[in-house]
Amino acid sequence: MNAAQMAAALKEKFGDAVLSTTEFRGEHTVQVALASLKLLLKYCRDEMSFDYLVDISSLDHMEEEPRFEMVYELYGYGHLQHLRVKAKVGESQAVPTVSDIWGTADWHEREVWDMMGIRFDGHPDLRRILMWEGYPYFPLRKEFPLAGKPSDLPEVGFTKPAPMADGPFVTSAGAPDTVAREPRARRVG
Repeated sequence: MNAAQMAAALKEKFGDAVLSTTEFRGEHTVQVALASLKLLLKYCRDEMSFDYLVDISSLDHMEEEPRFEMVYELYGYGHLQHLRVKAKVGESQAVPTVSDIWGTADWHEREVWDMMGIRFDGHPDLRRILMWEGYPYFPLRKEFPLAGKPSDLPEVGFTKPAPMADGPFVTSAGAPDTVAREPRARRVG
């Protein structure tokens, strides 16, 4: 079964929960109602052998309602097919976690939460992954300014000049031990 047939099979199985199926340049997308998203994704893994969750991302359609859209990229190593699953999400809605279906979803969902502010119901550890805890903004939302927003935190990454020679990544490949391989390890105080 190819991706087009799988998309059609999902439409037949889930009926009105599948809002549309599209093909663009050989890539197939299934648009699903948020209420049926998790059930459809579990079916994709269990019955259609999409054993690899490639990515989870989100889109911000700022002027539309629902504002956000979740995007799941699926791949099956057994049949070598790719399928994209999308679901629209309102600003106050939460998305059911799929970290219990694919373990790799854990960090993907944390990144979506951190950058877009979309919550995941049932996620085992929903906390920021790129920004610090307590950061009040979601940097990938369209209203976030390109230049960023002021912060009370010091610019710790730029408090000292970066080392040029003998920096942290200078090594001597093939040296017999760490002291010979890492020039910085030889320095005393």
